[in-house]
Amino acid sequence: MSSSATSIATTPPPPQSPSLSSDSDNDSPNHSSHHHQHVDLSSSIFQSYLSHSSSQQDLIKIQSFLISSRSGALSCLICLERIKPTDPTWSCSSGCFALFHLLCIQSWAHQSNTLAISRATSRAAIPDDNSIVWPCPKCRVEYPKSQTPKNYYCFCGKLEDPPSDPWILPHSCGEICGNALRNNCGHFCLLLCHPGQCPSCPKLVKTKCFCGQLEDVKRCGFKNFSCNGGCRKLLECGVHRCGEICHEGDCSPCREEGVYRCQCGRVKTERQCCERYFRCEIACNKILGCGKHVCERGCHEDKCGECPFQGKRTCPCGKRMYEGMACDVTVPLCGATCDKMLSCGFHRCPERCHHGPCIKTCRTVVTKSCRCGSLKKKVPCYQDLTCERKCQKMRDCGRHACKRRCCDGDCPSCSELCDRKLRCRNHKCPAPCHRGACAPCPLTVSISCSCGTTHFEVPCGTEAVQKPPKCPKPCRIAPLCRHASSCKPHRCHYGACPPCRLICDGEYPCAHKCKLRCHGPIPSPIPEFTLKPKKKKSNYQTEPTPGSPCPPCPELVLRSCVGHHIGAERMMFCSNRAEFSCENLCGSPLPCGNHYCTYVCHALKCHTSKSDGITRSESCEKCTLPCEKGRHPTCPHPCPLPCHQGECPPCKALIKRSCHCGAMVHVFECIYFNSMSKEEQMAVRSCRGPCHRKLPNCTHLCPEKCHPGPCPSPEKCSKKVTVRCGCQTLKKEWLCQDVQSAYRQAGCDPKDVSRNQYGFGLLPCDSVCKSKVKISDADLQLRKSKLVEEKEPDTVNNVSKRRRRRQRLQEDKNISTLQKIVSAIRRLLLLLIIVVFVTASAYFGYKCLMWLSDWMNEVETQQRRRRYP
Repeated sequence: MSSSATSIATTPPPPQSPSLSSDSDNDSPNHSSHHHQHVDLSSSIFQSYLSHSSSQQDLIKIQSFLISSRSGALSCLICLERIKPTDPTWSCSSGCFALFHLLCIQSWAHQSNTLAISRATSRAAIPDDNSIVWPCPKCRVEYPKSQTPKNYYCFCGKLEDPPSDPWILPHSCGEICGNALRNNCGHFCLLLCHPGQCPSCPKLVKTKCFCGQLEDVKRCGFKNFSCNGGCRKLLECGVHRCGEICHEGDCSPCREEGVYRCQCGRVKTERQCCERYFRCEIACNKILGCGKHVCERGCHEDKCGECPFQGKRTCPCGKRMYEGMACDVTVPLCGATCDKMLSCGFHRCPERCHHGPCIKTCRTVVTKSCRCGSLKKKVPCYQDLTCERKCQKMRDCGRHACKRRCCDGDCPSCSELCDRKLRCRNHKCPAPCHRGACAPCPLTVSISCSCGTTHFEVPCGTEAVQKPPKCPKPCRIAPLCRHASSCKPHRCHYGACPPCRLICDGEYPCAHKCKLRCHGPIPSPIPEFTLKPKKKKSNYQTEPTPGSPCPPCPELVLRSCVGHHIGAERMMFCSNRAEFSCENLCGSPLPCGNHYCTYVCHALKCHTSKSDGITRSESCEKCTLPCEKGRHPTCPHPCPLPCHQGECPPCKALIKRSCHCGAMVHVFECIYFNSMSKEEQMAVRSCRGPCHRKLPNCTHLCPEKCHPGPCPSPEKCSKKVTVRCGCQTLKKEWLCQDVQSAYRQAGCDPKDVSRNQYGFGLLPCDSVCKSKVKISDADLQLRKSKLVEEKEPDTVNNVSKRRRRRQRLQEDKNISTLQKIVSAIRRLLLLLIIVVFVTASAYFGYKCLMWLSDWMNEVETQQRRRRYP
């Protein structure tokens, strides 16, 4: 991993919305109102400092500590355990201001001091208290042994063992810090006891800008400021002025271009003002004062000086001196031994006096010992003597042997890397191999929210147990449902967005609206919070989840039956399109237009006839009844066609009508006859012949032509009738009308006289008739008896049926009482037998049902035993 602090990838946060829902970050849904939200006040606390500060590192450290303390993310770098508000602590006051457990830092300092003492002892050195130091586990600033923490103090160091108070910052005394601020401005920190370095002084002072041209009132901690105008200070050249914006510190070298000469004045070139003094590459070569030698110096500005070969001169070894010798004469050698100290520092040059340098390597043979002392040998002085023996002494780390050839005993520090896993379990120790525990991992991990606005740093290794900070910013993912514009925004979060809690309000095709909770599409979730990407392919969902369609409409509506009968409606779900029958007769008019459908209520396919405007159904039954319409003109014959619409066809049936007298039968077409008036019908029915009807008062026929109605004037019949006396001796011919008059006079109705007796006894008997009566009385008696005997069979035949009925009635009345008793007994026995049979059937049927129930229970019990033994 990189040595820099790892952080979660962040994206620019969306704009802040006026109100945020607290549906995410494990907030309770009951505290979603704006008045119950806990607002992060850390930004407002430091706003006055941050707005006037150019360097915000100190304040950011304090703000990060407050955020970490609030979220429970403070951890000790040594034990990697969470620092509780009641744990004694120590904080570094030099640079990092990291917080540690007091016991952990004491153990750390003790181990470091012990290791330093053991190292000094191994080198045969006497350790001093000032030389024994222990480093801060994070920033590695060294503290002397005397500064090993012994007691628990608050951050400002004024209160020992500060009490734990839930209303103040943990490990703080709750009082004003009061420490002197930086740069010895004379002011003191006004913040409450806090971790980290005190911020810059906030006092207002009158100060000048860097260039001194503008005077303004600034914060004391930021009194050095730039007026953003031109500097205009005189530069080192003394000619030009600074052209930069008002700045801190010395002005930069003058960059003005110009033509300048070198120190000797021979070379002339264009250069910057700050480089106007330069030396050329040409040697001086001026004649010295001796006039024999030239100056061997390079380009220079001052005088060349005297000739170095004038005055007192010595031989090369310096043992013999010559005076008054010319500068162009070479000094002679003295012939003595050179005796100059060689480069080894022990021996001198054995050569005779000579010009030039002595030999570089001393070749004097001496007896030398190797560095480890195990070998002695005579070798030239310049040559180092080493043996092949490897040092087996353990180095300072206590893990590796020295292994250096011919070691002098002062083994160097171990050059191997420690490479042991640190307590963070993420990195390996990068320090050289050492004794004791490795230093804590110096890296920090930045844990941020999903949008990256809110973040805090925790020691490496503690990030696994940390939770992401709660961010007050709105979520950057826009809803995909229909309520995107009206949905209340929610806070920044990891994972899936909370579901929309508004009513769907989607419109069905039936114009009702869905009253369920929103079930529209859900955007793809943000990846869950993690600091280490997984090697395996994750099942992270990158596509949004499509929403489910609205369920069928649940509204209750009145729906009529398939036949659309009034009063047969039912309450049904609007989405239920099932049709039902009301079990009533259809009653719809059939296509014939005369009858109604007799089927049970069924679906209709209605259409309206253009001819008569009547709505008829196509799916009803076909009318198979004969036509029952009344014909016009009125006709007794039914229509020969099946039931149909419109008027019936003209009746072509033949009807028989007798003439008025009944002598002839006429045959007419029904339509022809019935279309006539009554008078015309009477006229057509006449046979134009004699009437042939018997007159009502006599036995003669009507003398008129065939006519309707009763015969006219039946009492004026002019036919002749033979009239006889009572003994039938006298007879005469009378007119029929006279005979009728005679009967009326006699008080008898002519209609009651039979045909055989008509006109009999109207004439009175005379004397002749009496003599004939006496003679033939016996014969008359015989005749009467024969007539009676002849009439008896006719009478018997006429009344035989009546007599038979009477006889049957008499037989029924003559049934004896014994027979009635016997029949009653038979009926009683039959009723008794029927009752016994019904009772026995019911008893044995009940027994059979009970036996069948017991058998079924036993079979079910056996099946259960087989399944669950």
